[in-house]
Amino acid sequence: QVQLVESGGGLVQPGGSLRLSCVASGNISRIYHMAWYRQVAGKQRELVARINSGHFTRYVDSVNGRFTISRDDVKNSVYLQMNSLKPEDTAIYYCHCHLEAWHQSGDYWGQGTQVTVSS
Repeated sequence: QVQLVESGGGLVQPGGSLRLSCVASGNISRIYHMAWYRQVAGKQRELVARINSGHFTRYVDSVNGRFTISRDDVKNSVYLQMNSLKPEDTAIYYCHCHLEAWHQSGDYWGQGTQVTVSS
Protein backbone atom coordinates (compact mmCIF):
# COMPACT_ATOMS: atom_id res chain seq x y z
CA GLN A 1 0.00 0.00 0.00
CA VAL A 2 1.34 3.41 -0.96
CA GLN A 3 1.20 6.16 1.66
CA LEU A 4 2.08 9.84 1.48
CA VAL A 5 2.79 11.47 4.83
CA GLU A 6 3.11 15.25 5.11
CA SER A 7 4.66 17.29 7.88
CA GLY A 8 5.77 20.84 8.57
CA GLY A 9 2.54 22.80 8.70
CA GLY A 10 1.66 25.18 11.50
CA LEU A 11 0.99 28.76 12.52
CA VAL A 12 3.33 31.48 11.30
CA GLN A 13 3.23 35.27 11.23
CA PRO A 14 3.00 37.17 7.94
CA GLY A 15 6.43 37.39 6.35
CA GLY A 16 7.55 34.18 8.00
CA SER A 17 8.63 30.87 6.53
CA LEU A 18 7.63 27.22 6.69
CA ARG A 19 8.97 24.10 5.04
CA LEU A 20 6.57 21.31 4.17
CA SER A 21 7.78 17.75 3.66
CA CYS A 22 6.09 14.72 2.14
CA VAL A 23 7.45 11.18 2.15
CA ALA A 24 6.06 8.45 -0.06
CA SER A 25 6.33 4.85 1.12
CA GLY A 26 5.30 1.47 -0.22
CA ASN A 27 6.36 -0.74 -3.10
CA ILE A 28 7.26 2.24 -5.30
CA SER A 29 9.29 1.62 -8.43
CA ARG A 30 9.17 5.09 -9.92
CA ILE A 31 7.79 8.54 -9.09
CA TYR A 32 6.87 10.68 -12.07
CA HIS A 33 5.67 14.09 -11.02
CA MET A 34 5.19 15.38 -7.49
CA ALA A 35 3.17 18.39 -6.49
CA TRP A 36 1.68 20.46 -3.72
CA TYR A 37 -1.93 21.59 -3.78
CA ARG A 38 -3.86 23.69 -1.31
CA GLN A 39 -7.49 24.10 -0.43
CA VAL A 40 -9.51 26.62 1.50
CA ALA A 41 -12.93 25.64 2.83
CA GLY A 42 -15.58 26.25 0.20
CA LYS A 43 -13.10 26.58 -2.66
CA GLN A 44 -11.59 24.21 -5.20
CA ARG A 45 -8.26 22.58 -4.56
CA GLU A 46 -5.54 24.64 -6.24
CA LEU A 47 -2.21 23.50 -7.71
CA VAL A 48 0.54 25.42 -5.94
CA ALA A 49 3.73 23.90 -7.35
CA ARG A 50 4.74 20.89 -9.41
CA ILE A 51 8.06 19.16 -10.13
CA ASN A 52 8.55 16.43 -12.70
CA SER A 53 11.05 13.58 -12.88
CA GLY A 54 13.52 15.87 -14.67
CA HIS A 55 13.22 18.36 -11.79
CA PHE A 56 11.50 20.94 -13.96
CA THR A 57 9.20 23.08 -11.84
CA ARG A 58 6.22 25.31 -12.24
CA TYR A 59 4.24 27.46 -9.85
CA VAL A 60 0.94 29.23 -9.56
CA ASP A 61 1.50 32.94 -10.15
CA SER A 62 0.56 33.93 -6.61
CA VAL A 63 3.52 32.04 -5.08
CA ASN A 64 6.14 32.53 -7.81
CA GLY A 65 9.32 33.90 -6.26
CA ARG A 66 8.25 33.04 -2.72
CA PHE A 67 7.84 29.25 -2.75
CA THR A 68 10.33 26.62 -3.92
CA ILE A 69 9.48 22.99 -4.62
CA SER A 70 12.19 20.34 -4.57
CA ARG A 71 12.44 16.58 -4.46
CA ASP A 72 14.78 13.88 -3.21
CA ASP A 73 14.42 10.79 -5.38
CA VAL A 74 16.48 8.64 -3.01
CA LYS A 75 14.15 9.40 -0.13
CA ASN A 76 10.95 9.46 -2.27
CA SER A 77 10.29 12.89 -0.83
CA VAL A 78 9.06 16.27 -1.99
CA TYR A 79 9.44 19.56 -0.17
CA LEU A 80 7.88 23.00 -0.33
CA GLN A 81 9.90 25.89 1.09
CA MET A 82 7.51 28.76 1.69
CA ASN A 83 8.95 32.22 2.34
CA SER A 84 7.37 35.66 2.74
CA LEU A 85 4.12 34.02 3.73
CA LYS A 86 0.89 35.99 3.45
CA PRO A 87 -2.48 35.52 5.15
CA GLU A 88 -3.94 34.43 1.80
CA ASP A 89 -1.56 31.45 1.84
CA THR A 90 -3.61 30.02 4.71
CA ALA A 91 -5.00 26.65 3.60
CA ILE A 92 -4.69 22.91 3.98
CA TYR A 93 -1.74 21.81 1.86
CA TYR A 94 -1.80 18.41 0.17
CA CYS A 95 1.03 16.42 -1.33
CA HIS A 96 0.30 14.63 -4.61
CA CYS A 97 2.35 12.05 -6.51
CA HIS A 98 1.88 10.29 -9.80
CA LEU A 99 3.89 7.13 -9.38
CA GLU A 100 4.29 3.49 -10.30
CA ALA A 101 3.78 0.79 -7.70
CA TRP A 102 3.20 -2.93 -8.23
CA HIS A 103 3.64 -2.34 -11.99
CA GLN A 104 0.72 0.09 -12.10
CA SER A 105 0.69 3.87 -12.36
CA GLY A 106 -1.64 5.91 -10.24
CA ASP A 107 -2.29 9.12 -8.36
CA TYR A 108 -1.85 9.34 -4.61
CA TRP A 109 -2.61 12.06 -2.06
CA GLY A 110 -1.42 12.84 1.43
CA GLN A 111 -3.78 13.54 4.30
CA GLY A 112 -3.09 17.29 4.28
CA THR A 113 -1.32 19.65 6.65
CA GLN A 114 -2.74 22.95 7.88
CA VAL A 115 -0.83 26.15 7.22
CA THR A 116 -2.11 29.27 8.98
CA VAL A 117 -0.57 32.68 8.37
CA SER A 118 -1.78 35.15 10.95
CA SER A 119 -0.50 37.77 13.35
